[in-house]
Amino acid sequence: MKFQFSEKKVKLPQNVHAYAEKKVMKLARFFEEDAEALIVFSVEKNRNNVELTVHGAGTWFRARESTSDMFASIDAAVGTIEGQIRKNKTRLARRLRQDAFTRTAEETSFTPDEKEEDLRIVRIKQFYFKPMTREEAVLQMNLLEHNFFAFRDIDNGESFAVVYRRHDGDYGLIDDIG
Repeated sequence: MKFQFSEKKVKLPQNVHAYAEKKVMKLARFFEEDAEALIVFSVEKNRNNVELTVHGAGTWFRARESTSDMFASIDAAVGTIEGQIRKNKTRLARRLRQDAFTRTAEETSFTPDEKEEDLRIVRIKQFYFKPMTREEAVLQMNLLEHNFFAFRDIDNGESFAVVYRRHDGDYGLIDDIG
């Protein structure tokens, strides 16, 4: 597994990076050797934040945890991703490493008979996506009090796009590059 570390508004000692690498390596058994892990450390209002993104086998996993201790945040982020993998293990079994879900002696808390949630679509809506500017789309999203809004982006040849409200209060854009 390849590691990449990033620090925002904080300078951490090397032992924190080593600890994070050791903990994230527990996830390596789920992935092939070419998997990548990006770990972003930050501190906001006396909270130690860790955002862990793991990419392998064409699948992305992301967890963001915040505690009063950086080591606890690392543990929580790894636990969250491990939970995501186990929760969706049946669907992921074809994409991840073949022996990823064989039990080891250290795994005693995992119950293999967890109920898998059904991924069924219960409602379908069809819309006409009006061509508009990105600013108009953000305005429309705010007027509807939604967290996202899909539209045809005039600024990009009327391609399909989505604007969304980020956790930090800013806005993001998902744009079609095809």
